[in-house]
Amino acid sequence: MTAPSPGRQLGEAHEAIVIALAMRGDSAAFNELVRRRQAWLRNFLRRLCRDPALADDLAQQSLLQAWRSLPALKSAAAFTAWLRRLAINTWLQHLRTAGNALATRLELPTEPALPAMAGLQLDLDQALAQLREDVRLCVVLAYHEGLSHSEIAAVMALPLGTVKSHVTRGSAQLRSMLDAYASPTGELHAGELHER
Repeated sequence: MTAPSPGRQLGEAHEAIVIALAMRGDSAAFNELVRRRQAWLRNFLRRLCRDPALADDLAQQSLLQAWRSLPALKSAAAFTAWLRRLAINTWLQHLRTAGNALATRLELPTEPALPAMAGLQLDLDQALAQLREDVRLCVVLAYHEGLSHSEIAAVMALPLGTVKSHVTRGSAQLRSMLDAYASPTGELHAGELHER
């Protein structure tokens, strides 16, 4: 019987152990963290920018920044929130440097919407893209990431009332844009949207 390889051991290790090893500069442990988190990170950034190629670039930038900054992380328990904050900062930095070029790329196509449920994901992404960046970020953090208003306020360094307003306003705008998917009573199919 042969001993398991270090990579296999890392793949089976509790995440706190893998994070602690990565914090000490273990590149194999960091590669394991990337393997575990890259899909989530890319999906999160795709919700923000609506461009898969850009989301992949931003995810890579975020992970590179994480590798460089990981030794400064205070606690393994803070890793998820810390990585999310790095991704948000990377996205916001991109918005600042991209300026009007990004706004042009985010314009919606003029093609007709896809039939009912087949196009729900595409239409939801298009509707999110129409929200102001700060409102979109609050909505994505609330509904996609499951953060509370207080957590969003802390992550974004915004007053709690502003976050509540952004989430409420953004949700109302999304409801209005997606009312084609409303039931006969006028309410969105929450289960279908939640799955997305």
